[in-house]
Amino acid sequence: MTAYTLAHFSDPHLGPLPAAGWRELANKRLSGFFSWTRNRVNIHRPEVLKLLVADLKRQAPDHIAITGDLVNISLPAEFLAAAHWLEGVGTPANVTIIPGNHDAYIEMPWAQSLACWAPYMTGERNEGNETAVPQSHADFPFVRRLGDIALIGTSTAVPMPPFVAAGRLGHAQLDRLRQQLQALRRQGLFRVVLIHHPPFGGGAYKRKSLLDAKEFQAVLEDAGAEMILHGHTHVSGLGRIQTSKGPIPVIGVPSASAVAAGHKDASRYHLYRISRNGDGWLLEIDIRGLNATQDGFEAQGSMAMSIPLLVSKEVSAAGAAA
Repeated sequence: MTAYTLAHFSDPHLGPLPAAGWRELANKRLSGFFSWTRNRVNIHRPEVLKLLVADLKRQAPDHIAITGDLVNISLPAEFLAAAHWLEGVGTPANVTIIPGNHDAYIEMPWAQSLACWAPYMTGERNEGNETAVPQSHADFPFVRRLGDIALIGTSTAVPMPPFVAAGRLGHAQLDRLRQQLQALRRQGLFRVVLIHHPPFGGGAYKRKSLLDAKEFQAVLEDAGAEMILHGHTHVSGLGRIQTSKGPIPVIGVPSASAVAAGHKDASRYHLYRISRNGDGWLLEIDIRGLNATQDGFEAQGSMAMSIPLLVSKEVSAAGAAA
């Protein structure tokens, strides 16, 4: 298998905010509006995001994954503006997105919100199903097959109270995720789970965490995965989830539009080159980030890791019988 290159960035937080009346802001959006106008507008810069997209296109990856927070306070006009921006990033055939908590800042009708991005979340919903366009939040997770690679798009984007940025998958989505991962394992595919919140719960930042992280990890113990990609924290992250079959790498990226601020990182994106490696996989990662003069992107490091091929006992037994 020739190496397949998957690009990953997250949390573009597209600005500027569109005009909004007091009726639209008379809810949780009000705190987000003040946060944007007083602070975040100086961190999330359209010119930085433009540089990232330009550099990404020069690298010419095979596919692009964006792990949420395209908008800021879930105004209807934000979803439309983000749909237009996505057209400049790529087509639905070569770009996959999932929503983040800012994309579900308050309860919104599907038709006025995520439906605007539905082509970028179109995929298989259950084992054996044909590709389908999502019609609601109940249609997550979805699967996109890219040769020997499968992207599994989840949603942790559920409305939360003011000043809470936590996420939740929910029992129904976790059950479907287990089934999808098991089916894809039987086919010997490299499974990349896309999730907005990092899959570790609790700690000092529980109000920003994945509330059912333990349940998510239980699914991975049962069904496995080869890699998990996330955003949300606005910092670079490399972790792992330990399972009885070995560790699963968990990789996060900063906000795609950010300049360095406080304890947050400046904009970066990753290129993952995935190829067969004997009885497993070779994962090579190139890190590209905003340079010191903030006028372009540059190489900022690389790493490589071997990942075992986790094929189910049913497949192994069938192969032995043949």
